[in-house]
Parts: sequence; C-alpha cells; structure tokens
Amino acid sequence: MKAYSEYCRVDAEWLGSLPSQWDCKKIGALFSQRKEKVSDKDFAPLSVTKNGILPQLSNAAKSNDGDNRKLVRAGDFVINSRSDRKGSCGVSSLDGSVSLINIVLEPRQDWNSRYVHYLLRSQPFSEEYYHYGRGIVADLWTTRYSEMKNIYLPVPPRSEQDQIVRYLDWQVSKINKLIAAKKKGIARITELKKTVVNEAVTHGLNPNVPMKFSGVDWLGDIPAHWKTTKLRQILHPFSEKNHPELPLLSVVREQGVIVRDVEDKESNHNFIPDDLSGYKMVKKGQLAMNKMKAWQGSYGISDYTGILSPAYFIFDVDFENLEYFHYAIRSKVYVNFFAQASDGIRVGQWDLSIPKMKEIPFIVPPEDEQKAIVEYIPKACAKYDAAISRLTQEVLLLEEFKTRLISDVVTGQIDVRGIEIPDYEYVEEESDEESDDMEGADEEAEEQEE
Repeated sequence: MKAYSEYCRVDAEWLGSLPSQWDCKKIGALFSQRKEKVSDKDFAPLSVTKNGILPQLSNAAKSNDGDNRKLVRAGDFVINSRSDRKGSCGVSSLDGSVSLINIVLEPRQDWNSRYVHYLLRSQPFSEEYYHYGRGIVADLWTTRYSEMKNIYLPVPPRSEQDQIVRYLDWQVSKINKLIAAKKKGIARITELKKTVVNEAVTHGLNPNVPMKFSGVDWLGDIPAHWKTTKLRQILHPFSEKNHPELPLLSVVREQGVIVRDVEDKESNHNFIPDDLSGYKMVKKGQLAMNKMKAWQGSYGISDYTGILSPAYFIFDVDFENLEYFHYAIRSKVYVNFFAQASDGIRVGQWDLSIPKMKEIPFIVPPEDEQKAIVEYIPKACAKYDAAISRLTQEVLLLEEFKTRLISDVVTGQIDVRGIEIPDYEYVEEESDEESDDMEGADEEAEEQEE
C-alpha cells in the first residue's frame, strides 16, 4: 500500500494533511440540515444503528414521538447526536423518519453517497464529531448541528471518491466474509458446548442407568432415580429497592449476571438514570432474570450483590447446590421452557409470565451426581471455550484491521487510484440480532441551530 506523492497541511487537526489535489471544506458548506417534522404514519420509522440506517426493527426501543419525528430522504446522512450512541449513523438508502435526537443532513453537492457513508462512519470522524459534544455529564454529551457544521471534511475529486468506494467495497467484502465465517464457527462451537451441558443436566454422566419418562413429551426420558419438582417450589420472588450505593449489574445471554462497566460508553446502549433508588437489589446467590429476554437465556445466579433495572425479576433460590442450579437452569432445555412461558405481540418483546413459569418442571439429580456434574462441565467445555476465545480474538483483529483500512483510505493516507478491482461478490456486514436504536431514551427537543 502506498501513500500519495504530495500532501498539504489543512486547518483540521483530525485530518492533519491531505493529498494536494483534495479539497477540505466545512460540513456546513457541504450539507444542509433537514429539519422537517413528519409523522411515522406517513414516513416509516427508521432505526439509527451502529450498522447504519435500517427499517425499525420489531424489538427496537420505541418512543412516543410518532407524530413528531424528522424526515429522512434516501441519500441523507443521519447521525445520533448523543455521545453514548457513538457510531450510530450512516447514509440512508430509504425515505423515512427518525427521532428528534438525530441530526439529518442533506448533501449540497454531487457526492458519491457510499464515500460519504464510509467517511462519516469512520473512526477518526466519529472521534472528532463527539469531541464537539457538550452537556452536564460526559456520557450524555450531545453534539448540536451548530458545532457539527464547523467540522472540516476531506473532499476528493469525484473520480477518486468512486475509486475509493470500489476499493473499499471490495476489501470490506473480503473482510466481512472472513468475519462471518468465524462467527458461524463460534455459533457452531457454542451449540456443541450447550449440548454437552444439556446432556449432563438432563441425562447425567452414566449412559447405562435405567431411564423413565419425564412427563414432558419434548423433554423425553430422564434417569429413573432422578426426581422432578416445579420451579414454584424453588424460586421465591424478592424485591428490595433504595440501594443506589451498590454496583450496577447487567444480565447477558452468554454469561448471566455481570458487573456493568459504566465507564464503557461503547457498550452502554441503555440509558442509566441519575437516580438509581428505584433499581432492584440482587444479592449474591439470587436468580436475576430479564423478563423480556428469558426466552433467549438472559438470566442466571448472581455472583455479586448489586442493583438491576426494575424491569428484572429477582428470586431467592431454595436449592442447595447453586452452581448446579445455574448450569441446569441456563441449559437449552430450560431456555425452551421459558420461551413457552413467555407471551407477547412481537417475539422481540415477549414478556415472561410468572404463573406459567412457576409450573415449569425442574429435574433434580441426587446431591452426589449434582456435584459430579458441576465438576465435569468445566472440564468437558474447556476445549470449546478455548476455540471460542481464539475465534473471538480473530474477529476482533479483523474488525480492527477493517476500521483502520477504511480510516486510512477515506482520509487519503493510502492511494488506491491505480488499483484494479477484480470481479467479486459483495458481502454486507452482518447486522446485530438486536437493534441498538434507543429512541425511547431521553429524547430532546428540537433545539439545534442552522
């Protein structure tokens, strides 16, 4: 990869130097702000996500602003102005509407919209954009258009924009294909790991013991000497608030209950209120459950004492071996049970029914077998954990390489003009399963200046 032969300094610190034939102009000269208010009845709602501008997903957080939204036209650039939503932006390929927290920009000149998409989603621009933010607390800084319009952007000749897009589409496709393959590998290995756990907690470690019908058709047979009980005999609702001094916890699908890193703004998609007195306390050894995502496996025995959103269920657990209970309740068979005990109009917003949950059967092996299973599972899963860790690291490295490549090319650090682009299959970046559009969180009024 080679640099351009000649560069010149520009007035933008975030750019430093640009190829001598490139221009450099303020956003205000290149775009106009679109501020027209519309209803989502006339213009379909769009989600502003880290994967770009998408039709609003069924499980996206919704606001009550249906008749008070911003118009978006295909070709507009849309960016979420909040610092805790860093990276949520893109050029829209659709007409639609977005919440007022977003800034919508209409191009004033003949840009290659894909070049704009790459440039304004690049890491250097993102850092520069949110550098202009202001607010009461750092993680809720908002960048207004009055500041944004003064940011300088590189403007290559149109022919170079086109070549940059051709080159990046080609290279990014190759990287996306590798990432997708590795993520599929992670998914396959994760399923194998889940199968090991599921087999242990439903059939035990001895394949030669007599079996009996469990009483549940799709669960099948269990060891004849094992017992079953109902979750209502084990789980007892617990609710205690007014402990804002305790650490903030999260419940995630793959790990269960974890300590929430409140300093990690990239991962904190959900709004954290200033007053945490309404949050529920969870003690070490209690079961914490996301009632809307129990059907996905978002629950577990907590190793920590802390606080969780009031939307969570907390239970005292009347079971001696909590480590075994944690493995068993998070196994595939119980995730399926919780799915059956959840109701809702949309799959993404299913709500767990406590009366139905209480009737879920729980399989109870003898205490000595519980201990043996707890010792067996980590050893049996070690090879899977190692493979998942390796593939996850490889995905991170590929993502870092893609981010750096895009940044270097769109800012003119790499000259791609003479590179011949072969025929290839374009591969999109995989979208996350869940929308990261938080339109329902802390909407602000239209107060940005031209």
